[in-house]
Amino acid sequence: MADKVLDWLLEEENPSVRYLTLSSLMDRSEDEAEVMGAKEAIMSIGVVPTLLDLQNEDGSWGKPERFYTDKYRGTVWNLVILAEMRADPKNERVKKACEFILSCSQEFEQGGFSYTQSAKTKTGLPSGVIPCLTGNMVYSLIRLGFIEDKRVQRAIDWICSYQRADDGIEEPPSGKLYERYEACWGRHSCHLGVAKALKALAAIPDDRRSESVREKIEQLVEYFLLHRIYKKSHDLEKVAKPGWLRFGFPLMYQTDLLELLEIFAELGIKDPRLEDAIRIVANKRNNEGFWKMQNSFNDKMLVAVEEKGKPSKWLTLRALKILKFYDEL
Repeated sequence: MADKVLDWLLEEENPSVRYLTLSSLMDRSEDEAEVMGAKEAIMSIGVVPTLLDLQNEDGSWGKPERFYTDKYRGTVWNLVILAEMRADPKNERVKKACEFILSCSQEFEQGGFSYTQSAKTKTGLPSGVIPCLTGNMVYSLIRLGFIEDKRVQRAIDWICSYQRADDGIEEPPSGKLYERYEACWGRHSCHLGVAKALKALAAIPDDRRSESVREKIEQLVEYFLLHRIYKKSHDLEKVAKPGWLRFGFPLMYQTDLLELLEIFAELGIKDPRLEDAIRIVANKRNNEGFWKMQNSFNDKMLVAVEEKGKPSKWLTLRALKILKFYDEL
């Protein structure tokens, strides 16, 4: 890991990357003054304070009822950004955003998250519950300090109960939930639903994972191992998701090889079936030691995050964490 790359990641203009570089790449203690200073700066410099300044009084962004459908400016998407950036869970505006999405998007009976609201109850409409959204919201709410909340625990139970990891079956499960959207619940599990569910469960601290969470993580991990993450499981010579080889951040409901490998590294999983994916990450490093942003939602989000085609601190941080864990640096 070149000193110039590390110095670049530690620049103060991006406190989120600085904090994560110190804590998760350099393994510095959370109690160290430099780490605490970087964490505190997240709320005063850059994307997070800019985004919070655009927040409505009720905790939403834009038109409150378009919390999901206003891509990528509505409340759902901004909550994902706040979580990725490690916004302070104790901040009142952050808490308000979490409470807003729990009240209007979570489906009351089973605990999944819906992209639309019931006109009668003002909670998540059951027919709009989808797996990628549920995974994204559980991940975000855990990162933003709501893991103890009973509503989040119900959403975790929803993932453990309903998130599938089928690799092509003749007869999909029956029932109203599975009959709503072919893309989400058809013969083959939705890759994005599996990815976001795994991301959510991986965010639960190891000592807080129940037996059902551990079992579900194993299922979701094996699903991606069968696919070598990005290939067709039944023909490993073919790429199933070519877009996953173009790295970006933030990814919203999408994912890519880099995000998934970071999750595998955080889970401590080493498996020969990951070798090809790791090699792809290593080969995308340029001569200066950086990784470039290849996929971006800039101009669609309220706040720009880095620049497409330019060296990316977020991607470089993720890639270095992966290569460090797999001893490829």
